[in-house]
Amino acid sequence: MIQLQARQHDSALMGYVSPLIAIALTLLAGGLLFGLLGHNPLTALYTFFLAPISDIYGLTELGIKVAPLLLCATGLTLCYRAKIWNIGAEGQFIMGALGGSAAALQFGEDSSRWALVWVLLCGSASGLLWAGLAAWLKTRFNANEILTTIMLNYIALNALLYAVHGPLKDPEGFNFPESATFSDAVILPLFADDYRLNISLIFSFIAIITLGFVLARSWIGYQITVLGEDAKAARYAGFGEKKLTWFVLLACGALAGLAGVSEVTGPIGQLIPQVSPGYGYAAIIVVFLGRMQPVGIFLASILLALTFMGGEMIQIEMSLPKSLTGLFQGMLLFFMLAADLLIRYRIVFTPRTRATGDL
Repeated sequence: MIQLQARQHDSALMGYVSPLIAIALTLLAGGLLFGLLGHNPLTALYTFFLAPISDIYGLTELGIKVAPLLLCATGLTLCYRAKIWNIGAEGQFIMGALGGSAAALQFGEDSSRWALVWVLLCGSASGLLWAGLAAWLKTRFNANEILTTIMLNYIALNALLYAVHGPLKDPEGFNFPESATFSDAVILPLFADDYRLNISLIFSFIAIITLGFVLARSWIGYQITVLGEDAKAARYAGFGEKKLTWFVLLACGALAGLAGVSEVTGPIGQLIPQVSPGYGYAAIIVVFLGRMQPVGIFLASILLALTFMGGEMIQIEMSLPKSLTGLFQGMLLFFMLAADLLIRYRIVFTPRTRATGDL
């Protein structure tokens, strides 16, 4: 009989090595999958992970995808450090894009550059308010945040679909479900005219640096860590559990909302139904793969951004489905969680005992 037995002590070293093991197993399983599909595994893995960033344009496109992942992951790290299992970054991202788009459509070409600041604030506020619903349900009714945030994700998606088919639909867009293109006044400035990379990457760098300071040097960061380690000890020390819950969820919502509005005012330039390829969900993998540490999160966001680019590249070069992106992300998460499980538990084989009794 197979059982799991808790280890006396978790290995700190394996805690940092396990992401590398998960990445190696993902590459091995991915190569095997490509081989079964009739393709050279090494060529396919090169096409998936390295070909997209083989030139300067590819590196700038990588930065475009790193920015929203990093912003969402920064907010989720605060939640997960406090053991608040927020799965709603995707919905908060969508609501940020929706709220920011509604504001952006109010400004014309002759608007001031301050209009962009207003649009970014509206997007962040939309994500913040959406996360506030989950915080209210958690603190007022003790509702499970996993269930409520997943529910809010689907509501946000349907709100987006309603908006692009209804009030925000471009009347001159030949009946396509999309908004009008935004004016240049509310488009994020580019680093260079030849590339699409914009200042949203700076937002993400500021966010991850601030996260490192908050967790390592601030009183609020200490309270968040204690709450996550031992909620009873946090209450005994007088830390406000409800206040901390509100803080981490609202911070996460604001950052995810900023990521959403940066996406529509950046590379997209309008509101469309496919505004997010799954950045909010991928950011969850980023947080666990990065071990909730700023440097680890930054490196993990680069890897996950590569999976989005690799899915597009392998569809073009090898005619394989773009859904391989989700498959690789799923394998990465599976191996990551499996490694974490074996760090905390060992597999024990025990003989099956037969029950005996009087006839």
